[in-house]
Amino acid sequence: MSSSKQGKTVWFAMLVLLVLAPFIGMYPVFLMNALCFAIFACAFNLLLGYTGLLSFGHAAFMGSAAYATGWLVRSAGWPPELGVLAGTLMAGVLGLLVGLVAIRRQGIYFAMVTLAMAQMIYFICLQVPFTGGEDGLQGVPRGKLLGMIPLSSDLGMYFLVLALFVGVFLGVMRIVHSPYGQVLKAIRENEPRAISLGYDVDRYKLLAFVLSTTIAGFAGSMKTLVLGFATLSDVHWSLSGEVVLMTLLGGMGTFAGPVVGAFTIIGLQNFLADRVGSWVTVIIGAIFVFCVIAFRKGIVGELLAWQQRRRAS
Repeated sequence: MSSSKQGKTVWFAMLVLLVLAPFIGMYPVFLMNALCFAIFACAFNLLLGYTGLLSFGHAAFMGSAAYATGWLVRSAGWPPELGVLAGTLMAGVLGLLVGLVAIRRQGIYFAMVTLAMAQMIYFICLQVPFTGGEDGLQGVPRGKLLGMIPLSSDLGMYFLVLALFVGVFLGVMRIVHSPYGQVLKAIRENEPRAISLGYDVDRYKLLAFVLSTTIAGFAGSMKTLVLGFATLSDVHWSLSGEVVLMTLLGGMGTFAGPVVGAFTIIGLQNFLADRVGSWVTVIIGAIFVFCVIAFRKGIVGELLAWQQRRRAS
């Protein structure tokens, strides 16, 4: 079997597994939450894995979209599809504003600028009255899709989230495989050479940043609809650290890696929370350290490397 056919078989098997998951004992709400974080991790991987930009403030875009969608759907009475669209666009605009400042810096300076901007957004969400402060924005209804399809059923909502996840996943693959995506890889590998070839590197990186923040905002908007609330944890810096963990654990620069990493981290958090309490953070940290030492390329990255070595032998 050729590598392309084998890859398509694996993707199809993963999709079938996700379709059957609610019927084999897995809770739809958990699966939807994991899929939202998988979208978030895919957005971050587009920036870090394929462009080489490390952002420490990506939670700000996910969380701000979550708050925007929650308020518009709950308080302004908007339908869910318009609320998600507005939250996603808000994250994109916010990403453009932050990117115009941050993209002028490189390396750790870029990361620190994004972190500083994210802390400003966190403070705003803490202080403004409509977010609910430390209590968060509670009681967000799912409503009806297009005014006709009720989203109150967890199973029906799950298949909607799954379809949207597949759409985002395929969209990210299309971006990476496009000529634009090849330029992003060139910038990641050797930015001075990309500049010498005549590419406006800052413009390419800014567009990648805006695309990444827009997809992250979409993940936050969907998460608010799924769970029915948005809280300060959605904009906290620790969530930015978690998405870095998801991406590195699954395999940075691979398509399936962020998805595997997101499901692994969310699964561990749910499984260990009732058993070890606050020690869950320590355990996940220890697992991360072990994987960084033993699996430098992440779970999926190591599997792909092993597959290449097997073909070469």
